[in-house]
Amino acid sequence: MEKVAILLPAYNEEITIKKVISDFQHVLPTADIWVYDNNSKDRTNELAREAGAFVKFEPRQGKGNVVRSMFREIDADYYIMVDADDTYPADEVEKLLAPLREGLADMTIGDRLSNGTYSEENKRAFHDLGNNLVRGLINKLYKSDFKDIMTGYRGFSRLFVKTFPVLSPGFEIETELSIHSLDKRFKMVEVPITYRDRPEGSESKLNTFSDGLKVLKTIFSLFKNYKPLTFFSIISVLFILIGLLVGIPTIVEYFETGFVSKFPSAVLATGLILIGVLNFITGVILDTVVTHSRMNYELYIYQVIDKFGKKID
Repeated sequence: MEKVAILLPAYNEEITIKKVISDFQHVLPTADIWVYDNNSKDRTNELAREAGAFVKFEPRQGKGNVVRSMFREIDADYYIMVDADDTYPADEVEKLLAPLREGLADMTIGDRLSNGTYSEENKRAFHDLGNNLVRGLINKLYKSDFKDIMTGYRGFSRLFVKTFPVLSPGFEIETELSIHSLDKRFKMVEVPITYRDRPEGSESKLNTFSDGLKVLKTIFSLFKNYKPLTFFSIISVLFILIGLLVGIPTIVEYFETGFVSKFPSAVLATGLILIGVLNFITGVILDTVVTHSRMNYELYIYQVIDKFGKKID
């Protein structure tokens, strides 16, 4: 019999937690529902226990820290991670489970944006802009075609969960999940789902600007780590171009007069071009390291499959 785990990261969600648990109990009565309380100051913990969920406490603040503990500690065949704020419908969970069961996906993504429900329901300023910015940036950098990057409704196979190294501490976790899947060539399927805004009295924990900046920082950090040759080549080209702009007048002057009167400009241009060349060399070296890391990760995947046997499928 298959084992499905519903993962609910929760921080001050006393208004919605019982309804979310009840909704998933109705749709998936045999699933284990896990609530990880992330230092809530309200009755989230108490109400989750009353509703019949398994409740654990995560002292390290941040959604990424919660997901790290969930992935390490919970064993199941399939995992559904969903926000505890009642913005995602439990009755659409089969859309996320079906591709996992059929072997078509290692991660399924609940796409809120394609059908327009997020734009209609979301009342928080700049969130649409932020979603589109992050999605466009990742699709450009990684040549992908994500419809929704920041969704909090996702499904995972056991293989994905047990081999995913969680690095992000906070809301950047969704971005990390998406980029890791692209880099490691996991199978992904996006399914349109309905989104509804938080009920009255329930407040979002996401800070549009500070968390948005963290997400952008994560994108560039992972871009550097996963695609170092491209990353450092861009920097290299910029330094070389600036060096040439500074140095060309000096070169022209030398050929015309045989002298260099702007010696500081010549030194600066030489330094900038050298920095550009060094950045390119750095990118080549790190690209070799990353390639070997990918090879080792693939071998690690085989070891995990051997360890769990058929249970990992």
